[in-house]
Amino acid sequence: MTTPAPDRENQENEPRMTAHPRRVTRLIRAARPAVTALLVALALPAAGTAHAAGTASARPNVEHACATAPAGQARCLALVRTDVHGGLGVRGPAAAARLRAGATTADTRLPDGYGPADLRAAYRLPATGGEDQTIALVDAYDDPTAEADLAVYRATYGLPPCTTDNGCFRKVNQRGDTGPLPASGAVSGWATETALDLEMASAACPRCRILLVEADQPTIGDLAAAVDTSVALGATEVSNSYGGTENHGTTAFAKDYSHPGVAVVASSGDSGYTVPSFPAAYSGVVAVGGTSLNRADNDRGWQETAWSGSGSGCSAWVDKPAWQQDTDCPGRTIADVSAVADPDTGLAVYVTSVPRGSGGWTIVGGTSASAPYVAGVIALAGHPGAYADASRLYSAPAASLNDVTDGSNGNCEGDYICTAVPGYDAPTGNGTPNGLAAF
Repeated sequence: MTTPAPDRENQENEPRMTAHPRRVTRLIRAARPAVTALLVALALPAAGTAHAAGTASARPNVEHACATAPAGQARCLALVRTDVHGGLGVRGPAAAARLRAGATTADTRLPDGYGPADLRAAYRLPATGGEDQTIALVDAYDDPTAEADLAVYRATYGLPPCTTDNGCFRKVNQRGDTGPLPASGAVSGWATETALDLEMASAACPRCRILLVEADQPTIGDLAAAVDTSVALGATEVSNSYGGTENHGTTAFAKDYSHPGVAVVASSGDSGYTVPSFPAAYSGVVAVGGTSLNRADNDRGWQETAWSGSGSGCSAWVDKPAWQQDTDCPGRTIADVSAVADPDTGLAVYVTSVPRGSGGWTIVGGTSASAPYVAGVIALAGHPGAYADASRLYSAPAASLNDVTDGSNGNCEGDYICTAVPGYDAPTGNGTPNGLAAF
């Protein structure tokens, strides 16, 4: 929806970490303060660009919603299918009802892409719950049609209305005021990100309240301020679908993403195995990776593999939390948990504030989709106070998460840091939701 971006997400001019993880580990332990430079110096070329981990935008039918961000800013992580143009307006049974009532045009087919019922079936989630939860979505710039687009999405899938008038929906700037709002994010692609966030949170938790907090610009400081505002306004979960390559300066904002009693969630990134993304690398954040989700002839009815773009890596700046026990990374490893993110098995999204044309129904993916969805799952479970960090997911019963054991997001000689394996692995974390027991 914007000019196609380079293959790497956000400030990604650093070579991919394709050296063997144990070799990387020794380097980190030997010279932790200079690890980023060492990783760049020792990284090998992406071996055959094995599945070109993270080169989602290199596919002819996928592009980044947001362009590469300059230093000091974050990039939204939505990936948009350019081959899907589903038109405008309500679809499905609600459209059929309008047709019977005398409307002259309506499309009674549901949009292409997974909808709320598909995701509930895949992750065995209830359709009710979360009435006492408020999910905050932090984005940059204004989505001028956020509430209207959300209404079309929810009507299409039979979800209860979530509006300003009924008290379910609220939109504010990074200071918590209803106005003035930031400049429009239609041209930059951030409005597409916002629509994705709102609709994925709704898909997971249809009865949760929604708080949209719009940062003035996608600078690290503005986005961090928006997170703090979200918490001050009563959010129980805060979702962040953006990222930038971690560096020494980004650690100063870790405190803004750590709010005991509130679950703070962030996308792990869309560039596969590489230098970790902030804010996902912060130890107070639940880092959400991505999978490819397909229907299957098995007991579950679905199968998942690690998505080739799912962000994973070993932090050079954030210490290893006590609750993380993996052995090949001495720092914080991302991700912690995952959900569907592959745009080729992506989500139906309705957005009309777009760079070109009138927008409408499309398919969007990226860990920008999995993060707000997991935030909604946490809200549905109703235990945000358990998420001062991601430790709860590391002690969850094995059967409460779908263990993803196939697929990879880079070349690391089969190591768990970029390869899905039984138990914990970095591309998919501890797995995907299997009901609410883990959450």
